[in-house]
Amino acid sequence: MTENRPWLRFYGKLPHSLSYPEVTLYEAVAATAARVPDAIAWDFLDTTSTYRAFLVAIDRCADALAALGLARGERILISMPTSPQGVIAFYAANKLGAVPALIHPLSTAPEIEHYLNASRARIALTLDAFYDRFARIKPKLPLETLILARIPDYLAPLKKFGFWLTKGRKIAPVPADARVRWWSELMTAHVPVAARAAASTHDSAAILFSGGTTGLPKGILLSNLNFVAEGMQVAAWGAMRERNSMLAILPIFHGFGLGVCVNMMFMAGGKAILVPMFSAEVVAKLLRTKRPNWLVGVPTLYEALARDPSLAKVDLSCLRGTFSGADTLPRPVRERFEKLVAQSGGRVKLLEGYGLTEAVSAVMATPLDEYREGSIGVPLPDMLVKICRVETREEVPPGEEGEICICGPTVMQAYLDDPEATRETLRVHADGRTWLHTGDLGRMDADGFFYFTVRLKRMIKSSGFNVYPAQVEAVLYQHPLVAEACVAGVPDPAQVERVQAFVVLKDAAKAGAETERALIEHCREQLIKWSCPREIEFCAELPKTRVGKIDYRLLVQQHLAKEKGE
Repeated sequence: MTENRPWLRFYGKLPHSLSYPEVTLYEAVAATAARVPDAIAWDFLDTTSTYRAFLVAIDRCADALAALGLARGERILISMPTSPQGVIAFYAANKLGAVPALIHPLSTAPEIEHYLNASRARIALTLDAFYDRFARIKPKLPLETLILARIPDYLAPLKKFGFWLTKGRKIAPVPADARVRWWSELMTAHVPVAARAAASTHDSAAILFSGGTTGLPKGILLSNLNFVAEGMQVAAWGAMRERNSMLAILPIFHGFGLGVCVNMMFMAGGKAILVPMFSAEVVAKLLRTKRPNWLVGVPTLYEALARDPSLAKVDLSCLRGTFSGADTLPRPVRERFEKLVAQSGGRVKLLEGYGLTEAVSAVMATPLDEYREGSIGVPLPDMLVKICRVETREEVPPGEEGEICICGPTVMQAYLDDPEATRETLRVHADGRTWLHTGDLGRMDADGFFYFTVRLKRMIKSSGFNVYPAQVEAVLYQHPLVAEACVAGVPDPAQVERVQAFVVLKDAAKAGAETERALIEHCREQLIKWSCPREIEFCAELPKTRVGKIDYRLLVQQHLAKEKGE
């Protein structure tokens, strides 16, 4: 069935297959800089860089990193918002043949320690505001160099002063620390010129992190080819042109943020408008002032934009494409946003897609001129998708539900240092191809359009971000009052899903508001804020399945029934 690829007849002028150059990501950006040297590569809070200047900055950063000892095959941890420093360092490491591991800049100290242990990075890059989190940790392999950047590094004088007035003066001074190097000094230091590593398109280019059943995020190894293919596929899908612009709202530790909003734009010769801190108000302002051609976000973003009165009189004819990902797009949200665009001079539709970090990000998308209610679209060029009976390699007929399986050039290399999980996820089928078993349920109709049903994994999607219940439960179990804990996602009008914890206390008499606040605060000390439970429901016992596992589905059902007063 997959050999027929029924979805191809909806491609229109889109090529069925692409030819991927055998280059590294650094080489891809260098090629763009040679092609359009004077085009704007990025815009960061009104500071811009041409491709010529961007490449010079990458080369200078590579020289500095090499002088610090970063070499081919080694890792560097990048804990940065979507900013010039994080992007420049990513490509500089690639030039040296090193592998960046990218994490959320708001990661807690225990999470950072886990990421450093997993990546074995001896060098890290973060903001001065987050120095204390790195100072408190003791990874197995000592952190030798901590590069600190400042948001004002790339701001005009007036904006620098404004930042200092509003936020900068609240940042604690960094104490004397022999490991610290400042970004601004490294980028102006006189060091030897570093040679480009003899790297291959098949070499690893990044480590991104996703959730695991153990409660700790797994590292995902992605190659240069993975990113090159993803960039070319999405660019072809959207008919991306040189000098087009996109709001880079999704962060660079996110597969779509790094692979599409940043790398795809740089491969295509477009402009990435870097958004270091997400909010609907910021996006609305950028829509008014920067007039981007492309907008990619989560459903909650589009819901907020549709309700923003400041956009009612803004000309949105600049938009050539808007896509929603990372979560299911409710029909009312799509309709409200499309109505806003139509009333503001735009003609685009809000289209849905599907992807996962194990394939960089986007795997499928809705065709620009063919909408199917509830569909996540059809596969991008060179991506094969099929539905298999759960826990088998057997493909099921159209219309029948099963596990979504993926094959193609964006599929990851492996899970970092986890051969068992890799074997479980990447399986060779009877056709001789290696297929990625996503852990997601769905179906395909007779025309080749796919529909997402539910996650087999217990991952929660809250405001578009992944929350891993096992990780939250592990933190709750650390508290001395907790006997049992279960975490699940429950419907929420603002976040789509919110994190709900169900807890059995060792002493039931201590159940109450004070203990609830204590447990939530305990989570906040260990986890990023959106991973923390919004509420805790105390239970006498947690229901179990026949095999003795906590029945989280039943807990959610009971919780929702209580909310409805049933």
